Amino acid sequence: MTNPNEFLNYRYGNGNFNPDIPWSDTLATLLSHRSIRAYLPDALPPGTLEVLIAAAQSASTSSNLQTWSVVAVEDGNRKEELSKLANNQAHIRQCPLFLVWLADLARLTHIAESRGLPYQGLDYLEMFLVGAIDAALAAQNAVVAAESLGLGTVYIGALRNQPEEVAKILNLPPHVVAVFGLCVGYADPVVSVAVKPRLPQSVVLHRETYQLAEQDEGISLYDKVMKDFYDSQKMNIPGDWSEHSSKRVASAESLSGRHRLKEILNNLGFELR
Repeated sequence: MTNPNEFLNYRYGNGNFNPDIPWSDTLATLLSHRSIRAYLPDALPPGTLEVLIAAAQSASTSSNLQTWSVVAVEDGNRKEELSKLANNQAHIRQCPLFLVWLADLARLTHIAESRGLPYQGLDYLEMFLVGAIDAALAAQNAVVAAESLGLGTVYIGALRNQPEEVAKILNLPPHVVAVFGLCVGYADPVVSVAVKPRLPQSVVLHRETYQLAEQDEGISLYDKVMKDFYDSQKMNIPGDWSEHSSKRVASAESLSGRHRLKEILNNLGFELR
């Protein structure tokens, strides 16, 4: 695809776009993103990990505190253990590089302690949120960098199902928690993966003030687009997007163990005042 509108049409499932939009190779990479869940065993070129981390560290970070870290996992046995904790997702075992992104307040704790300085501010919910946001911004930079190099990626939120066990496997100290994982590798070309449509901009883009009721038309349109997508990809998902999404938030049980997250974070040293 070389026409910008083709990229946009795949991303939204329709053709209602101005043909004279600004464009760049970076936008082509961003709009082509797909979640890859089948990988070749091929090793990554030397230096790939380091350049991905350099890209990650180029992301914005609140007050330059850099409250994130990442554990690069390449050992097959450790990937197997992490896979079991994340609903036994096979792509964690397949990918040559699995990155575990961390909200990390241990570094600032250590620095303050070593200088005899107070650090009570780290006990508040704000600082955990800063760490989680910092990790997400960094990881997304790494994803764009990886995909610009022809690699595939997929985020693994299921690491939050059992964060305490993940912490043991990765030897995480108190005040550090895995917020998500990321598979990185070469996509298996045998497994075809289409660009998944997103909600129309009329649903997510608000001008000046937020409007909830005005989203209904766009959501209804998206439900139809996603039903067609599910069918085209032979995905066994009953109902439409609205029904599927509602089921994911229907109860504590539908959160796959993450309803205990506040308790678990307390156990890992985050007071969350």
